[in-house]
Amino acid sequence: MPDFGIVIHGGAGAILRQKMTSELEAAFRQALTDSLTAGYEILKSTGTSVDAVQKAVNIMEDCPLFNAGKGAVFTNAGRNEMDAAIMDGLTLKAGAVAGVHHIKNPVSLARLVMEKTAHVLLAGDGAEEFARTQGLEMAPKEYFFTERRWQQLQEAMAKEKELKGDELSQGNPGKEGKFGTVGAVALDRSGNLAAATSTGGMSNSRYGRIGDSPIIGAGTYADNDACAVSTTGHGEFFMRAVTAYDVSVLMKYRGLDLAQAAETAIHGRLTELGGDGGLIAIDRKGNIALPFNTPGMYRGHYLSGGQPRTAIYREKMI
Repeated sequence: MPDFGIVIHGGAGAILRQKMTSELEAAFRQALTDSLTAGYEILKSTGTSVDAVQKAVNIMEDCPLFNAGKGAVFTNAGRNEMDAAIMDGLTLKAGAVAGVHHIKNPVSLARLVMEKTAHVLLAGDGAEEFARTQGLEMAPKEYFFTERRWQQLQEAMAKEKELKGDELSQGNPGKEGKFGTVGAVALDRSGNLAAATSTGGMSNSRYGRIGDSPIIGAGTYADNDACAVSTTGHGEFFMRAVTAYDVSVLMKYRGLDLAQAAETAIHGRLTELGGDGGLIAIDRKGNIALPFNTPGMYRGHYLSGGQPRTAIYREKMI
């Protein structure tokens, strides 16, 4: 079994080969590889799993292809509202932020919440005020603007008008949606686990909607006695199913192995509730799981003794 390793995701949903250009597919695969390599190099140099997952997520937050950080989608009000979380499987300490607008790397702020405060979750203006006290890098709203995301907002608003209601803004992206959360889970040489997740939320959302990513146990969870998990998908369902924690307790209290627990969490309760998405997970033995119930999920892993592997559709890792 591998001594250490990292697994990442870049979102799940209706990701279809026929709708992807070869250039865009290559760009996604390269971005996933860059993230994996950055996290792996930390683990290889005896860095911690917390360091590794933060770095891997930072790389994806800086890439406009993913719905996190620079590539965050727009709310109905034309703003970017970002959420993130990180958790240390050794101590069960966790930090999270929600609804931030000017934080270049939200997962880095989540780590500061974990390490520098007695709290777990900070939101909105208060979270940004804390970021300033810590000297964390901020970014103007122009930094987060991408034409691709702006056009997605216009399309979502137009579709909403066709529905003659606010179905989309209430948190129903439809079966054709993509859930662009990014995340990473890792096992380090000391046998410690960590998980991190970051997202720009749901395009065209209203009323300060927050999904599962910053909710410990729903979108992010790590426990050395079981596994580390990061999820991606329709957040409302992951919150209701407490999916990330569900994988952990299926291992701890029912004695399932990682693959069985992950498959049960996604293809069992989440699917039965009507939720779409997937998750990544790793345990202390280096076993990994990447189940999803959507047409595709941007994903990859890099385990000691191996090479970085990525996949997008329902295919084997390459």
